Amino acid sequence: MFNKINLKVEKLSHFEGLTLPEYQTEHASGFDLVAAEDKLLLAGQRDLVATGLKMEIPVGYEGQVRPRSGLAYKYGIMVPNSPGTIDADYRGEVKVILWNTGAEDFEIKKGERIAQFVLVPVVQAKFEVVMSVDETARGDGGFGSTGK
Repeated sequence: MFNKINLKVEKLSHFEGLTLPEYQTEHASGFDLVAAEDKLLLAGQRDLVATGLKMEIPVGYEGQVRPRSGLAYKYGIMVPNSPGTIDADYRGEVKVILWNTGAEDFEIKKGERIAQFVLVPVVQAKFEVVMSVDETARGDGGFGSTGK
């Protein structure tokens, strides 16, 4: 079963007429964010889309904004910095950067589901300076070094 935490949300004036985010299935990891405005994304264009919500993310968590797979597959609508991070100390409106990588303009309607939001526990690093890091079989092989 899921660990549930309280997420305080503030509805801004342009959220009027919309419903709070919800999980679409019983075991979904993310809830959908909806657009709080109409917007036309021209082919190749990136823009911020308002959600009309402020969130008080609990300390020890981050919010990750991710693309919706259906919008990405059908229309090429992406979240270019995916996952976008919302830190626990941010108190502004949650906005989603959307990028139309498709060949057609894409019309966003107020109330349309535009992205997913996942709450994730955060671990902060405590840095320890060493003379060298441990070796592994992979070594410094990166970017395609383990296959095609």
